[in-house]
Amino acid sequence: MPVNRHPTVVDVAQLAGVSIATVSRTLNSPEQVAAETRKRVIEAIDTLGYAPSPEASSRARRGTGRIGMLVPFFTEPSFVQRMRGVTAALDLTRYELVIYPVNSSERLESYLSMLPISRRLDGLIIMSLQIDDRAAERLIANRLETVMVDASHPAFSHVTIDDREGGCLAASYLLSRGHRRLAFMAMGKPLSASVQPYAHRLEGFSDELRRSQVDFPASYLKDQAETAQAAHTDFCRMIEMEDPPTAIFATSDSLAIRLLRAARECGAHVPQGVSIIGFDNIEIAEQIGLTSISQSLDDSGRIAAEMLLARLEDPHRPVQSVQLSLKVIERETA
Repeated sequence: MPVNRHPTVVDVAQLAGVSIATVSRTLNSPEQVAAETRKRVIEAIDTLGYAPSPEASSRARRGTGRIGMLVPFFTEPSFVQRMRGVTAALDLTRYELVIYPVNSSERLESYLSMLPISRRLDGLIIMSLQIDDRAAERLIANRLETVMVDASHPAFSHVTIDDREGGCLAASYLLSRGHRRLAFMAMGKPLSASVQPYAHRLEGFSDELRRSQVDFPASYLKDQAETAQAAHTDFCRMIEMEDPPTAIFATSDSLAIRLLRAARECGAHVPQGVSIIGFDNIEIAEQIGLTSISQSLDDSGRIAAEMLLARLEDPHRPVQSVQLSLKVIERETA
């Protein structure tokens, strides 16, 4: 192939060992192409550096009126609130929001391979998912404006929080309430590509206890539960210890709510017997009196959408980094 011309669809087809029609289907209707064939086409596109011409890409995207959002666990209340913030920012615009639920690393890879070159979107929001340099290069090469939430990559504007600070806040608040036997609980998420903030929250939590010279025994750390039932069992076993914790930091409100139910079933009184503090400050937290650390979920979605809209107006804007502040919302459970 001559070095003085851009790779074409013909070049992609030849390298992938498929027909031009198959390349076209892969670009425009990837769900109609077998996974192995789709993979060969994408690898050929990446190897050749194929991308539609800027003029063709601009014509293809003009007027689509769609912004896509990649999101894991999209039925979780915290993600619903973030999406609500996104839709609030888009309400008075011509854009509609298209949700792409990510339930596996393979699905994420497929979306990141196809969405940039399918030219079906004007912009993309990636929520709570890590992306590698190769995916970032593909997004940039195909001029699909992208903003990230709860995760970051140097190439893209993003909205994040300081999870380590969140752990410090939880420990500091519980210490200020007189607790000296503090436990930490998290539920692991099976999707490897999703952001795993609990490790940073644990680091901040344990560092704050260390600074205050408060012991944090291994028996007070439960971060391997992958199901609600496992978390329920961990909680009840801790409460039945000879020296049970008097306060528990749950790294999400969803987990904290499960612990409140476990407390009722185990006969533990909240907050008299054990205090519980969550993280996220989802809407139901106020209704049930759950003490929680607010990370302004609606604001994070709204700000991300506003960043993306600004980049669609002016793609040459510098990359922006916004870190939202955290605060303890004190209620009845702690």
